[in-house]
Amino acid sequence: MSGELDIDHLRQWIGREEASQDVLTAALAARFHATLDLPGAAATQSEVAPALIHFCLCQPAAAMHELGGDGHPATGGFLPPVLLPRRMWASSAIDFHKGLRVGDVVAKRSRVAEVTTKSGRSGNLCFVTVEHEIRAHDRLAISERQTIVYREAAGSRASVAPMPETAPQGVTVETITASASLLFRYSAVTFNGHRIHYDLPYAMGEEHYPGLVVHGPLQATLLVHLAARCNGGRAPDHFSFRGVQPAIGGEALSLNAGALIDNSMELWSARPGGALAMRATAQWR
Repeated sequence: MSGELDIDHLRQWIGREEASQDVLTAALAARFHATLDLPGAAATQSEVAPALIHFCLCQPAAAMHELGGDGHPATGGFLPPVLLPRRMWASSAIDFHKGLRVGDVVAKRSRVAEVTTKSGRSGNLCFVTVEHEIRAHDRLAISERQTIVYREAAGSRASVAPMPETAPQGVTVETITASASLLFRYSAVTFNGHRIHYDLPYAMGEEHYPGLVVHGPLQATLLVHLAARCNGGRAPDHFSFRGVQPAIGGEALSLNAGALIDNSMELWSARPGGALAMRATAQWR
C-alpha cells in the first residue's frame, strides 16, 4: 500500500460534492457535554450548543462491510481513493457565523477543494482538503476548511525520527488524563470508527503507535473551550488548529493558552513538560 501516487487520477475528485442532514438533539448535546466534562448543565431545547459539536453531526453511516481495515469508511466515493494506509485529520480552519442550537435541523455540504502530494521523511504523503458549509434554518452557521493527510505504513521506509518539539508552558494550563474511556466515548459520540483511538492491539501492532492515539478533533475541542474560559466564557469567532505529532492515550495531556493579544490567542496541547502535540489559534471579532 505504498509507492508512487497517481496524482492526475486523484485530482479528478476535486469539485466532488456531498450533502447530508442531521438533527442536533438534546441527547447528543448531553452526551457531548458529559464526554468533555464541561461545566454547568448541558444545553437543552433551543439553547446554543457547545462549540465544535458539529464534529458529531452528519457523519457517514457506512455499513460494516463498507469499512476499511482501519475502521474508516473506504475511500473512492466522496473522498479520492488514496492508496496510503494511514489517515489522519491534519488541520482545520473554522469560522463560526452563528451558533447551532439544540433542536436545529442541520444541513452540511462538503466539497473536495484540493489534492496534493509530496514526499516527506516518512515517505509519500497525500493531502486532501475539503470545504464544509453547515447551515441551520437556511442560514450559514459554520464554514470549515479541513485537511486530511494520508501516509505510508509505519516502517515501510527507513527514517530517523527528529527530536520532538518541546512545548512551552502557557499563561493558563489545564491538565487532563487522556483515558481510554474518554477516547472511546469521543469516538462513539462522533461515530468515528478509526481503530487507533480504541483498539490498542491494532494501534500498536498495525500502525505502530506506542499506545492509543488521542483524536485531533478531541484536542481541538478541549482547546476551543479553554479559549472560551480564558475570555470570559465567549466562544471564538474563528478557530484553527494543526496537529504537530500524535498525543498518546493513557497519559496526562496539558492544555495551554497564551495571553489574549489583539483579540487573538495561541493555544497548544502537549505532554506536561514534554512534546508539543497540537497548535491552535482562537480569534474574536
